Amino acid sequence: MKIQAPRGTFDVLPEDAARRELVESHARRILGAAGYGRIETPAFEATELFARGVGEATDIVQKEMYSFSDGGGRSLTLRPEGTAPVCRAYIEHGMHKWPKPVKLWYLSSFFRAEAPQKGRYREFWQIGAETIGSAEPESDAELIVLLAELLEALGIRAELKISSLGQPETREVYREDLQRYLHQHSGRLSDEVRGRIDLNPLRAFDAIDPGTREVMGGAPRLLDRLDPDDAEHFGTVRELLDRAGLKYEIEPTLVRGLDYYTRTLFEFSSDALGAQSGVAGGGRYDRLIEQLDGPSTAACGWAAGVERMLLAAGELPTSPPITDLYVAISDQEARPAAFGLAREARRAGLAAQLELSGRSMRRQLAHADRIGARYVAIVSDGPSTNLKEMESGDQRELPAGDVIPTILRGSRLT
Repeated sequence: MKIQAPRGTFDVLPEDAARRELVESHARRILGAAGYGRIETPAFEATELFARGVGEATDIVQKEMYSFSDGGGRSLTLRPEGTAPVCRAYIEHGMHKWPKPVKLWYLSSFFRAEAPQKGRYREFWQIGAETIGSAEPESDAELIVLLAELLEALGIRAELKISSLGQPETREVYREDLQRYLHQHSGRLSDEVRGRIDLNPLRAFDAIDPGTREVMGGAPRLLDRLDPDDAEHFGTVRELLDRAGLKYEIEPTLVRGLDYYTRTLFEFSSDALGAQSGVAGGGRYDRLIEQLDGPSTAACGWAAGVERMLLAAGELPTSPPITDLYVAISDQEARPAAFGLAREARRAGLAAQLELSGRSMRRQLAHADRIGARYVAIVSDGPSTNLKEMESGDQRELPAGDVIPTILRGSRLT
């Protein structure tokens, strides 16, 4: 049986890497300009971090985590999401003593045991941004606007939906009302939704079953029950988005599969992805750090799937790598000199490639043309080297020590 990449994973080949690097460069530029610093956390964490932070009733914790024992009786889990690990790092490194807010961003791989489908993998990459230490609605609005700028920079046309979950106390009262409503209509619900009415009733809004969706059309709405402070906070976020000229739709049934969210909730979706249209999303999580035994700290953040952004973006303009110099070898005795020339060229700041495949001279020149080399140095067993400018076809025999200075000066070879 041929060994292949595990189901739900993929290889990033050089052509793919160029597109991914473009996504990273846009994220670094946009988030860096707004004061966000890069953070990376370990690929695996204590399982308890996600059970406590993400929520034991979530699909992620119940069905999708890759957990294992480290041999010493400790349960570890490949990270399924990025916010809880960032909050753990915030607590562990005493970031509450840093000037507020602490602004962080990451580009990391994550792991979930989901059924693979278009744009959804078992190992995947996300760009995320977190603003920790600010309860102001400007934090929410800034993060949403920055995410919109990133999607726009990639040419992604996405629709923004926003809502508010209020505070956990408000949500608990609402949750009981929703549970009563669902029990009253349980005969029309799917088996999956019926089985988690008491565990996680809000996820019923995510159901695709026609009968369940019909029932949820008449369900009570949390957005109608916000207390005055939460309603004012949500109103200010909307006003700031309006002032930024960012179009959005208020979606009272918006639900994300993580328990830690409070107040603002948002999601960007793209028709280019089909039924699984979510590209990025996030919200406020003012209680999470405290749940993880840290100080009471307001926070907000988002995550955007790299693979999903690339699918939604389609073709991205990437430039082929520059090759300043291709070092060709005329005979076996010239190999040490050619090796030294390529090394010295790279030390001088040139992008230089050395012939490594034993090609004939004709094929070496064809390969140099294929990779777009500006110059070819044909090295022989002697004191001089033949330097050829590929665009003009001009060439000149030079002392070996003059090859690199000639390229750096851009001197004509005629």
